Amino acid sequence: MTTEPWYRTAKRWGQTNLVEIDPSRYDATWWREHWKKTRIQGVIVNAGGIVAYYPSRFPLHHRAHTLGERDLYGEIVKDAREAGLKVIARMDSNRVAEDFYRIHPDWICVDATGKPYRQADKYVTCINSPYYWEYLPEVMREIIERSKPDGFADNSWAGIPRKNICHCRYCAKQFRAHAGIDLPTGADWSDERYRRWIRWNYKRRTDLWEFNNSVTMKAGGKDCRWMGMISGDVLNNSNRFIDLKSILLRTEIVMLDHQRRNAVDGFTDNTEAGKRLHEVGGWDKLIPESMPQYQLGSPAFRLASMPAAEVRLWSSSGFAGGIQPWWHHIGSLHEDRRQYKSAKPIFSWHEENEDILVNRKPLADVGVVWSQDNHDFHGQDKANDRTMNPYRGVIRALDRAGITYLPIHADDITAAVGRVGVLILPNMGALSDEQAAAVKVFARVGGSVIATSETSLYDGAGDQRKDFALADLFGVHRKSGSHGGQDLANADIETSARHTYVRLSPELRTGLYGPSDATAPAVEGERHPLFAGLEDTDTIPFGGFLPIVSVNDDVSVLATFVPDFPIYPPETSWMRQPRSDLPVITVRQSDTGSKLIWLVGDLDRCFARDEHPEHALIIANATRWALGDKSLVSIEGGHGVISSTLYEQEGRYILHLNNRLITAKVPGRQSDLIPIGPITIRLRAARAAPNATATTRVGGENLDIRLDGDELVMTIPSVLDHEVIVLQTNR
Repeated sequence: MTTEPWYRTAKRWGQTNLVEIDPSRYDATWWREHWKKTRIQGVIVNAGGIVAYYPSRFPLHHRAHTLGERDLYGEIVKDAREAGLKVIARMDSNRVAEDFYRIHPDWICVDATGKPYRQADKYVTCINSPYYWEYLPEVMREIIERSKPDGFADNSWAGIPRKNICHCRYCAKQFRAHAGIDLPTGADWSDERYRRWIRWNYKRRTDLWEFNNSVTMKAGGKDCRWMGMISGDVLNNSNRFIDLKSILLRTEIVMLDHQRRNAVDGFTDNTEAGKRLHEVGGWDKLIPESMPQYQLGSPAFRLASMPAAEVRLWSSSGFAGGIQPWWHHIGSLHEDRRQYKSAKPIFSWHEENEDILVNRKPLADVGVVWSQDNHDFHGQDKANDRTMNPYRGVIRALDRAGITYLPIHADDITAAVGRVGVLILPNMGALSDEQAAAVKVFARVGGSVIATSETSLYDGAGDQRKDFALADLFGVHRKSGSHGGQDLANADIETSARHTYVRLSPELRTGLYGPSDATAPAVEGERHPLFAGLEDTDTIPFGGFLPIVSVNDDVSVLATFVPDFPIYPPETSWMRQPRSDLPVITVRQSDTGSKLIWLVGDLDRCFARDEHPEHALIIANATRWALGDKSLVSIEGGHGVISSTLYEQEGRYILHLNNRLITAKVPGRQSDLIPIGPITIRLRAARAAPNATATTRVGGENLDIRLDGDELVMTIPSVLDHEVIVLQTNR
């Protein structure tokens, strides 16, 4: 019998998110059988907060209106214990009703005029008030006394979002005690008060995390942990002041509330989230994720079934990133019965293949660097476009190319030495001196680095430097001025700053099929490998932001900027200035063998926004060139929609292949799975295992393997939603 705590052993979860009429209709017998069929090991049960599902002794703890004196929460806990399941008591605690507000108005967030913040008909409670530090701890102690749950989760524990400044007396007093100054009057990133308020709010959420754990562990034992809930979306966490690096180091399990779907990120978002959270919090921790069986989208239809194909693609994408499944229904009774059928095959497969889904070491060719400081202090109020889109564009380009990657926090760059061959810094504008020094160490020992746009131009607080902190490494220096812009909503269509181009060097069109061109220069030299696949063109679309830079003599400028010219009317659409000497892409090779590439033009941001395939191709080519012959995995036949994620266990490699094909314009509506294949995989990681054997865990096949140089080559017929190849090395 295992002696490990529940947060190391419970890998499959279920949640019937109770609504207020459920006490009158909850079918305990059916749900117990559903627990059994879906092979779950733990349940998340609504306990209290906004709505109590047990007869609380606190008069303001609002009971579900059909509850009466019944203890529905306690009944479900009893059933779960009899079924051998672990129990997490779910709370949702950041809002209260009118009666609560009338008794404790000082516990509510208020604006600068004293007006309370509201959400729908509820009042938003202040994280710095006694509501969080005195009242809620008593509620948790009451729940522990009644039912002894294994732990707690809270859906909206982090309180009011960043766009609202709370001016209650608790915030004013505590911020003055912390910073010695008054609260900021508004959002102004140039105001030191505002920036200190941002950092203070992060600290208060981390303080609360530690405090709540001290409460639950003292009342319920050392393994009774409070886990809040954490979003997988970086900007959402920043908006709620959740410091991922700080908090993930303090939690034993990550209860992930990441139901996000959007047409930009697609299913790769779930793999990326799992890898990023594991990299920060540790790969030994479990990350069960709320996976809705109801329909998401805009609007979300809470009682309608999500298409089974969507559920499968999202969950298998999570498995590739080290996420565990957790089915989630809103309410205990549904007329749309289709949603009850989605979980069983997914959860059964997870149980059967649990041996390869946990306790494994990630392997990757590339580290993509990120930090919340960069999103906050460089991205500021335009973070989605300024900092997230560059990161998003790089991830999507690597995913399309089947290149393995890991998200690397900027504080952990030193630890990436030897783990990955290439670092990519997607507009890491806010880079501290220490982080910049770590990048230089990475390059000094032979690692290659790709930087984009304004990387390292600002310090960790967002203050601009005179030059890039990495200028001496790349031989690229910031000059004054720029072209294009990041906020182009008001651009004049006649002279759109986005109607710009990139000129590739050398120009090749004199030797290509087409009309005679007197402006075409003679071909001098060969194109750089960064432009493989672009041999038939001398220019590609740009439409992005270009900071003006100069370069050292030993730096090669591979591409230059073509300034904007009219789009409309067509008769005016010709290049007014066909050439410039403004660098868009630069390359330098160091004495240590490092390859240093600067995408001065923000091709990463442009790809996330505009999906020009040339931008993704250049990013992938730059990565492959930087890796040289050291890449672990390569994929042929994936058509840009098969991604790869590689792990290692004792004596074997585990390769996840995920189908990223999106067939629905509206996220959450994908109803079809389209097989892609055949797909050939080349695995260089296993070069020391010429007698390896390979099996597939979805298709259940034994694969033929051939040795080609130092690569093991195998082919699978197709990938429907996902496939997992287990390569036994016999070592």
